[in-house]
Amino acid sequence: MINARKELSFVPYTNPYRWIILSGVWLAYFCFGLTIVTLAPLVAEISNDLNLSHSQIGIALGAWQLVYIVTAIPLGILLDRIGTRRGVMIAFIVIATSVVLRAYADGFASLFIAVAVFGLGGPMVSIGAPKLISQWFEGKERGFAMGIYMTAPTLGSMTGLSMTNSLFMPIFSGDWRSVMMLYAVFIISASAIWWLITAHKDSKFIELSSAADPRETQKDNFVRLIKIPAFQIVLLMSIGIFFFNHGLNNWLPEILRSKGLSATEAGYLASIPAAFAVIASLLIPRLATPNHRIWILFIVFSACGVSSLMLQSADETFLLTALLLQGIARGSMMTLSILILLDLPQVGSKRAGVAGGIFFSAAEIGGVMGPVSIGIMSDWSGGFSSTLYMLTTVSVFLLFLLVALGRQKPKSDNTVY
Repeated sequence: MINARKELSFVPYTNPYRWIILSGVWLAYFCFGLTIVTLAPLVAEISNDLNLSHSQIGIALGAWQLVYIVTAIPLGILLDRIGTRRGVMIAFIVIATSVVLRAYADGFASLFIAVAVFGLGGPMVSIGAPKLISQWFEGKERGFAMGIYMTAPTLGSMTGLSMTNSLFMPIFSGDWRSVMMLYAVFIISASAIWWLITAHKDSKFIELSSAADPRETQKDNFVRLIKIPAFQIVLLMSIGIFFFNHGLNNWLPEILRSKGLSATEAGYLASIPAAFAVIASLLIPRLATPNHRIWILFIVFSACGVSSLMLQSADETFLLTALLLQGIARGSMMTLSILILLDLPQVGSKRAGVAGGIFFSAAEIGGVMGPVSIGIMSDWSGGFSSTLYMLTTVSVFLLFLLVALGRQKPKSDNTVY
């Protein structure tokens, strides 16, 4: 009777604790973003220490995305069953394990496996975050909340890119393995904070209420979602978005170093997009109402293409402009795509787990292809010029998909997606 009365009076969208939950989601995604770039600032040092080529490093950088592609859908289903509290906690443990294994890598195979382990934990964060937001926030506040938590992976990446070579490597006398262990300790500490936050009674009530909802079979959910034309287009867009983001994020420090910059200088410059991505994450999702979404995405995708062209130049003004544009694009592309999915009448919070699993499984195809393609093409061409033209082509591909998306309308209203 008490639970029944609480269910009638409990409205998560107005519950003040939703902001505490959001802070926990933010922390999880910060660790996610930090872990993604732990190797990027140390490519030269790790290559020399383990005697690896650019192609091998590129393949290792993309190892977790290979696992992610296979695990995202089943982990999304698992997340719907065990709840986000346990799911994200498992993610913390797996991510920390991946970082520890990187510290003990002694060659290509062990480094590949260490990075691949991250693909078993990463999906729980990237799928669990929008599911939690859909449970605790609605309307314009949902876009704002997603914008806030999407600053976390950007700030995590910025921390790794800017502080690894400038602060942590000098502290540990150039020992990159000790830096990995420092990051692992931080992630374990963050997991304890997550567990305390989600131990609150309101968090447990949301999880129990969600578990009590009637469920369709996962096959029915998959078939229902995959038949939606807008859903199909967003999946294709996600591949291009992740190709661009993961490829450039992982190789940007090395691209800048190829222009004659030191490791520290390249690290600082590579953190510039992250700074602007934070601002974009907070502002653009709030502005991107359904009626304005297509135009905003058009500007964002155009910024991708222009930035990759301008990175060809060694001129300081062009480089800084390119990094600014890249940051704006990075901070909003994925958020807007996920908002489109959550706003589809056929998805909602009920199917957010499986929908997120499908989305990220498709997206990480691009996430794998990006770093690997850049590594292979840079070895083949002896530089990064051809890889940057390739990224420009991906941006044009996204613009064509955007035109197709703009022609789709949900059956329930006249909103343009």
